[in-house]
Amino acid sequence: MLEVLWSLAAFIVALGVLVSFHEFGHFWVARKLGVKVLRFSVGFGRALWRRVGKDGVEYVIAAVPLGGYVKMLDEREGDVAPAVAHLAFNRQPVWKRIAIVAAGPLANFLLAAVAYWIVFVGGIPGSRPLVGLPPAGTVAAQAGVQRGDEVISVNGEDTPTFGALRTVLIDRALSEGSIELTLKRGDEVRGATLPVAGVRLDPEHLFDDLGIRQYWPQGPLVVTRIEPASSAEQAGLKPGDRLMRQGGLAVDDIDAWRDWIAAHPGEVVEFEVRRGEETLRLSTILSSREAGGRRIGYLGAGMNVDVPPAVWENLWTKHRLSVWAALPAAVAETARMSQLTLKFLYRMVLGDVSVKNISGPIQIAQVAGYTASSGVVSFLFFIAIMSVSLGVLNLLPVPVLDGGHLLYYVVELVKGSPLSDRAQAVGQQVGLTLLIALMGLAFYNDILRLIN
Repeated sequence: MLEVLWSLAAFIVALGVLVSFHEFGHFWVARKLGVKVLRFSVGFGRALWRRVGKDGVEYVIAAVPLGGYVKMLDEREGDVAPAVAHLAFNRQPVWKRIAIVAAGPLANFLLAAVAYWIVFVGGIPGSRPLVGLPPAGTVAAQAGVQRGDEVISVNGEDTPTFGALRTVLIDRALSEGSIELTLKRGDEVRGATLPVAGVRLDPEHLFDDLGIRQYWPQGPLVVTRIEPASSAEQAGLKPGDRLMRQGGLAVDDIDAWRDWIAAHPGEVVEFEVRRGEETLRLSTILSSREAGGRRIGYLGAGMNVDVPPAVWENLWTKHRLSVWAALPAAVAETARMSQLTLKFLYRMVLGDVSVKNISGPIQIAQVAGYTASSGVVSFLFFIAIMSVSLGVLNLLPVPVLDGGHLLYYVVELVKGSPLSDRAQAVGQQVGLTLLIALMGLAFYNDILRLIN
């Protein structure tokens, strides 16, 4: 229960920051361009807090935190006194209206750049970009990638952490025909080419098809958790058990162990485990689940590798930039993540990337809670990614979104007059339908993830 409350609180804080910056962009530019603002609201629905400032603007925090709005003086929404009609939004030249509408998404990009800058200066902790043993037959295995290789760059772009490696691999796979890895092992530096042709581009399958997995040191496996009603529980495994042998073979490689489990759904598996001073022989029938379009074996036990602390410490790093070097890096990362978001959307339309990747408020809240628990840097990184997503989403040319309004204004510039009220009303209905469908899909995906 505390975890749920923490995630909810982190979600509300993150969303409040994102919405406030977005709406402040509209608010600030509107005021600067001489438009009268009536209300600045964070959230929708019943007002939880309300205050009228000296500037005459009503500031509101509302009960439903899924958005916000800036209400400006507008003759289309009510009577406007002639004395202040020149301050109405609808009376402004089209370039001013474009600037006011575009200011919201631009504020989100600015927020993302600032968050990335803070993160880069503070340092991004993560595991070194070491790769595990590529499964036989995968692209990486055929290219000669070996266990323990450190990927220092992808297509010329540095990869200081494994998280950065994953992001760059997704980006390059979506846009280029091949992936060029620069690998380091000891003092030796060599290259490896991973062709993308035939590789599934959806992140759920991409790394499996490439054969790129995170490196784990070799050593005895220790059970860390047991899922209820799982094959592991039926076998009698308990947290703290040391897995010594499986099917008569010694176990000291977590990647090979996972591959073996995945390849034997529904089969009987026998374990030899060490529990304290006692050696036990256990057996169970592996359950199965769907992954990557096929059925795989599933044990339901979390495992960790029992190696000295110094080994783990050697696997971690912290990528930090100077105050000045972080500025262009933050802007570049904001631009790259914006482009990557658009590439994802485009590939979804083509069917190369599943719509299952669309997340709703439930999963976003879970990630918000997890990153907030991990520290300020992780939470700021999450806010940066979400701010980019919000900025890109709002710029899509869909009526009811900022991008839809911008599309109307561009049409107005071209034809010399606004679209008819009927055309705009139809566009709003279409846009609202699309938005409701998207929200429904996001909630559906969230519910499926919870069930699974």
